Amino acid sequence: MKLFFKTLSVLAITAIISCAEKPKKEIQQVETIVKEIEKPPVYDTQDLQTVLAAIEYAHGGWNDLWKKGDVQYTYTYHNPDVNKTDISTERYIFDNEASYGHYTKHEINVMPDVAGEVTQCFDGEKTTVMIDDKKTDDPNGNAVGDFLRKANYFWFVMPYKLNDTGTIASFEGQEELKGTNYDKLKITYDPAVTGKEQNDTYILYVNPETKLIDRFYFSLPFMGVNEPVIIADYEYTDIEGQMVATKRTYFMPSENGYSESPNLVQTLTDVSFGNGFTTDNLMETTR
Repeated sequence: MKLFFKTLSVLAITAIISCAEKPKKEIQQVETIVKEIEKPPVYDTQDLQTVLAAIEYAHGGWNDLWKKGDVQYTYTYHNPDVNKTDISTERYIFDNEASYGHYTKHEINVMPDVAGEVTQCFDGEKTTVMIDDKKTDDPNGNAVGDFLRKANYFWFVMPYKLNDTGTIASFEGQEELKGTNYDKLKITYDPAVTGKEQNDTYILYVNPETKLIDRFYFSLPFMGVNEPVIIADYEYTDIEGQMVATKRTYFMPSENGYSESPNLVQTLTDVSFGNGFTTDNLMETTR
């Protein structure tokens, strides 16, 4: 909301400049105001609100993403341990969090024992799951579909969800990783706000130079992982001003610790914003 009002301020300033000739001194004052609005936010680990704001800014900003309207990409979810893969076309609409996934390959999470292509669609209110264009009543398939539609959207917009209402944040000191001293933040959510008995927990590794989240540990209560023990390493690509985590590698704990090779590899390719999706056309197979 703060970024939205900042954008309105910039638009107002631009309108003032374009509508009339201004003295040079006044123009310089306006330019200074614009620079103040656009400059990176303060980053102070003693005030975690500034850290969360800096993370949002570094990843491109929610206001910028929201203005793009929607996104589409090819999502490859690969488990090298068993050499199995889920491949989907993902689409999200940002203003109502509608989420679509069309799986041409589903060997891991999405109805792996079912033949045919699987489509999941959350329209902002309810989730529908279909097999080859026929709605399914399979309770497990529907439950997984509902979870993945919301989870996949969340992972895409994660930097902008860390400061949602009910966020509980704490600074956990620094830790060196691959030559960088990362600031560690613990993030979880207030059950009274979320309505969940068990909320997700994250331990973020924030690069103090770039303000990007290069690594985090997380829990996954839906899957029975109640402590933040899964490691996620992110690699980013700048796509139209948004730092998109186009490669994500995951490491699962075991009795022998963590393996050197990732247990899961996720890649996002062919990322495109502003496709003109609405809840009416989100499920169209051709664009």
